[in-house]
Amino acid sequence: MARRADYLVVHAHLFTMEGTGVGYLADGAVAVRGDRIAEVGPTSRLRSEFDADGILDACGCAVLPGLIDAHMHTPLAIVRGVAQDVAHWMQKALAPYSRHINPAAALAGTRLNVVEALKAGTTTMVDYATPLPGWAEIYDQIGVRARLTPTINALPPGGMAGWKLGDLYPLDPAAGEAALDAAAAFAAGWHEAADGRITVMLGPQAPDMLSREQLLQVKDIAQRQGLMIHMHVAQGDREIDQMLQRYGQRTPAFLDDLGYLDDQLLAVHLTEATAREAELVAQRGARMVLCSGSIGIIDGIVPPAHTFRSAGGLVALGSDQASGNNCSNIFNEMKLTALFNKITFRDPTIMPAWEVLRMSTIEGARAVGLGDTIGSLAAGKQADLIVIDLEVPQLSPVLQTPIRNIVPNLVYAASGHEVRDVMVAGRLLMRDRQLLTVDEPAVLAEARLQAEAIAGRVAADPVHAQLALLEPMAAGQL
Repeated sequence: MARRADYLVVHAHLFTMEGTGVGYLADGAVAVRGDRIAEVGPTSRLRSEFDADGILDACGCAVLPGLIDAHMHTPLAIVRGVAQDVAHWMQKALAPYSRHINPAAALAGTRLNVVEALKAGTTTMVDYATPLPGWAEIYDQIGVRARLTPTINALPPGGMAGWKLGDLYPLDPAAGEAALDAAAAFAAGWHEAADGRITVMLGPQAPDMLSREQLLQVKDIAQRQGLMIHMHVAQGDREIDQMLQRYGQRTPAFLDDLGYLDDQLLAVHLTEATAREAELVAQRGARMVLCSGSIGIIDGIVPPAHTFRSAGGLVALGSDQASGNNCSNIFNEMKLTALFNKITFRDPTIMPAWEVLRMSTIEGARAVGLGDTIGSLAAGKQADLIVIDLEVPQLSPVLQTPIRNIVPNLVYAASGHEVRDVMVAGRLLMRDRQLLTVDEPAVLAEARLQAEAIAGRVAADPVHAQLALLEPMAAGQL
């Protein structure tokens, strides 16, 4: 008697990501029942074993686990492209805009960013933002998987706009306490929500943005509630300077003394970490998120991910934010990660295509604490998968022998527009490039209105005179 399935994905170039490579299976199939994968194997066997309500014919397509974006700031998509090609990116480019992003604009940015990432094959989004009413509901309604991180900092109102470079900036204990309380309340309401599709991490923004005492409070709450900590670590020379002024230690040593360097920590960027510091963080069991595009644009630096991996650490890929990186697209991050590291080490064998593909799937899942649930295509795991059309010019021709060329072409030639279908927890969210759970034109229209309103508020605020891009703007270079 045939087993029942809701969907059969058949005739695929199947990349399960099981084992230590990419887990390739020619003419492969995936059976989906409910929110889980029921079976993976040859199309001929699964067609004979399963009676499916729906068939997804993936002939001429690659089928992969859904991609994981392990670090995003989705509200900032609303000011995409305002902070490139400048020094002192935070203070002199982003901060004058971010102080004018109101709740409606922030939510419009999140909707826009989720739509963008989903259409490029990202099924799990690890978002780091202020926990506004309606933020988590966007993920719930659209149906993607989310690891949400409410931001915790003790910065006074107005953020960093107007601060003098090099000054030890003030911390407001009351602001930190309020952010802690809001994060704890958010976690209580949303961790393991939507049948486990939405989970929560705690997000102390950076060790220079909270007092030692409040950082310890975050650690205590995370340990008691079984939550991971998602934090920017050694993210720039500004942070290192603040840590040396405030504590007389660089960030990794300070966190080690504080008891933060363990497998509960998802450390983002490590931009300014030395090789020895990266090794220390990895050896302590913390995980790393590498945002190659963002850090390349903002700092012109290649973070020490290769060193981190060589020390045994898990590395995930993240897009960071569209105001600095311009896009939330993991295909972009895979390509940039491979290229930047090859150039840095003057070695074409560093960060090969299969390795960065694993960083965006199974290794990324393990890094964010979801490796038992997603990241590979195997019976019992959540049915998060994407179908990629290989019969497009940039991915053609497909060769199987003597060298299979699909993975290199996915990493070095794909842009994300080749993603045809997206499924999360057994539910189709995109079919034939059409989103099924969200009104894409309405999302784009609202984002445009909100962005124009922000631009007007920034122009009326005297702090905008500090914007580093005013000079090239006046020179006709923008």
